[in-house]
Amino acid sequence: MAAINRQFRLASRPVGMPVSSNWNLTEEPVAEPKDGEVLVKVLYISLDPAMRGWMNEGKSYVPPVGIGEVMRALGAGKVVASKFDGVAVGDYVGGIFGVQEYAVVPGKAVNKIDAPVDRLPLYIGALGMPGSTAYFGLLAVGRPEPGNTVVVSGAAGAVGSIVGQIAKIKNCQVVGIAGGPEKCKYLTAELGFDAAIDYKAENVYSALRTHCPNGIDVYFDNVGGDILDAALANLALHARIVICGAISQYNNTTPVKGPSNYLSLLVNRASMTGMVVVDYLGRTAEFRGAMVPWVKEGKIKTREHIVEGFEKFAETLLMLFKGENEGKLVIKVAAD
Repeated sequence: MAAINRQFRLASRPVGMPVSSNWNLTEEPVAEPKDGEVLVKVLYISLDPAMRGWMNEGKSYVPPVGIGEVMRALGAGKVVASKFDGVAVGDYVGGIFGVQEYAVVPGKAVNKIDAPVDRLPLYIGALGMPGSTAYFGLLAVGRPEPGNTVVVSGAAGAVGSIVGQIAKIKNCQVVGIAGGPEKCKYLTAELGFDAAIDYKAENVYSALRTHCPNGIDVYFDNVGGDILDAALANLALHARIVICGAISQYNNTTPVKGPSNYLSLLVNRASMTGMVVVDYLGRTAEFRGAMVPWVKEGKIKTREHIVEGFEKFAETLLMLFKGENEGKLVIKVAAD
């Protein structure tokens, strides 16, 4: 093909908050797929907090992005060339495509999406990795029971908002922690949370005591730091804590702040378990089988924050760490 592929490649590892100079915007000719591969025109790129961790050197659940490599990212797009049986030109697909305009990937590594183009963001949001994280993190790790009190931090984000809604479907009392009055109103007025705590304006420890008088049965943590400590200080007997993320700590230039209230796990015979969605890739059909009807029936409401313009990648990613996005953050790369 004569087309040019623009790519954001990692130029240096961030110290603290990433800056635009951590990436190079490069160009190269669009590659042709080999046998077993497909060429995807990327239409939407998913921006997720995990991307910050992928930029760090060191042991993690996936290898770090190498210096000079295309920045790792999930996305959705349209197949424009295929040498893989079962995936045809014109199919919409999702996968790990990176921050680039075209991606050549193994055909077996893409997921076909049977939806119109304007619904693709949903399949990298509530029906994609964030939704799957929420579903399995809450149900498989948190194991809520009817009548339990479930608290979720980062509750207005792509994962937290789904966690809270699934907990309501499972007949739990749900308290969300978010930043700012608008996000808190969104949780209670639109998503059906029973209460919301504005960590920017309230004492989280005291607010949890008020809204969870019998303690927290399930705490789903997306932020870490002081909010995790406040939750640990308010546990019910046999509570389950799901460690999904720690966005408050991702850009630290000092050591990560560990929980000072961890002895509450002993006192309350509670458990704290890390959760990574890649452990549940073999159960995608189960996840979609539950989530698709919930979305269609309006039991799960979604919000996508779509920013247009591939070249805006670096500045848009930072919105996650500044709390500026409203819902699932997505870059629209191109029209179909």
